[in-house]
Amino acid sequence: MKDRTRRDFVVGTALGAGAAFSQNPAANQVRLGVVGFRGRGRDHYRSFARIPGVKVAYLCDIDERLFPAAVQEVEQLGGDRPETFVDIRKMLERKDLDAISIATPDHWHALHAIWGCQAGKDVYVEKPVSHNLYEGRKMVEAARKYGRMMQAGLNRRSERRNLAGVRYVQQGALGKAYRAKAVVYRGRTTIGKVQEASIPAGVHWDVFLGPAPYRAYTLNRFHYGWHYYWDTATTEVGNNGVHAIDIVRWGLGKNTHPVKVTCSGGRFEDDSDQETPNYQNATFEYADGTLVDLEATTLPSPPFGGVHMGEFFYTARGYVTSANKWSTVLGEFTPRETPDPPSGVSNRLNNVSFPQIAYKPGPAIPDVEGEEVSHFQNFINCVRSRKREDLACEILEGHLSTSLCHLANIAFRTGRKLTFDPATETFPGDRDANALLRRKYREPYVLPDPV
Repeated sequence: MKDRTRRDFVVGTALGAGAAFSQNPAANQVRLGVVGFRGRGRDHYRSFARIPGVKVAYLCDIDERLFPAAVQEVEQLGGDRPETFVDIRKMLERKDLDAISIATPDHWHALHAIWGCQAGKDVYVEKPVSHNLYEGRKMVEAARKYGRMMQAGLNRRSERRNLAGVRYVQQGALGKAYRAKAVVYRGRTTIGKVQEASIPAGVHWDVFLGPAPYRAYTLNRFHYGWHYYWDTATTEVGNNGVHAIDIVRWGLGKNTHPVKVTCSGGRFEDDSDQETPNYQNATFEYADGTLVDLEATTLPSPPFGGVHMGEFFYTARGYVTSANKWSTVLGEFTPRETPDPPSGVSNRLNNVSFPQIAYKPGPAIPDVEGEEVSHFQNFINCVRSRKREDLACEILEGHLSTSLCHLANIAFRTGRKLTFDPATETFPGDRDANALLRRKYREPYVLPDPV
């Protein structure tokens, strides 16, 4: 496959920009292309194919070995045979394509999404929405500039019980939350060590690497193994931690970045090719003093508060947790009486300092009325309505939550506490930290600036 420059692509897709949904009169049908479908992308094409009025018309992946089974399954689900592509830029030229759904590795999310906006397509993009913080802001800019619907794949926002828990926290029913914690204990086995190998037939390795530096092919850098390298991934903090930290940020109502961040951790007991840490513990501080902790590990760990992945919001009265499908816990401090204090000596300080502590179930969190709509269905609804405000997780929300993961990783890599400016999205006067806000892109896979 011959590579094409960004200029060739933009010129080539300019005529195709009229493929916006509003110009597709075919019975209100949304024609969709799924990009990347070995793992999570299978859920994408299966879910979209089952939505009335949606046609998975195109499949795109850099591994041609995946095409036969995926094409057959989509054909069985939707009735029509999808056309396949290796290069998304060719797929985006199709005038009858309304939207794309991106489930590629992290390092490709931003470029695919921005190209999609430039071609006049709406975009569903998996979490984490970007590979670095700068990319996330450019994705927001692209969605605004081209008037595109862009849904971030933080799909826990579309679950009604999560909405119920978040509303309960926001209403302050148990008091104002002064801090929150997100935990993700998701076990992963080691990838071990493998030798460089020949690129398998049907695998377009250069396109897979895309904007990342060129590396020799190894199985560990390919399917799912890419999660363990800085070039292509965002650590477990970005992989699954972003789901939990998004619920925390949503519950706290933080629509800005924190001003301070620190992160410790490392890679423990794992003799493998992995570069990224398998344990991280980050703390974020907002301008109003609110504190947020994020702990993520792929090593064996006992559940925290009864969960291996969940959220906790702390108030002066107790805490609200996503455990047990959202529940509350009250803390009671009872003075501990000291018998027969010395004459003239009060036992008040002893009672205050060493009270009896008890925890008991708190008030039940009421359900939120209404039917649960899947994250995919919500995206399609907004493709049709053109109401950006109705997206369950619009790209700006995805950017703010994903940025917390990027900030944690930057603090981990610099090894110190950092000060961040939410307005400029930079670290004032910190050259080393600022250098990690974006990456150097490999030609011709360059992030456009401006978008």
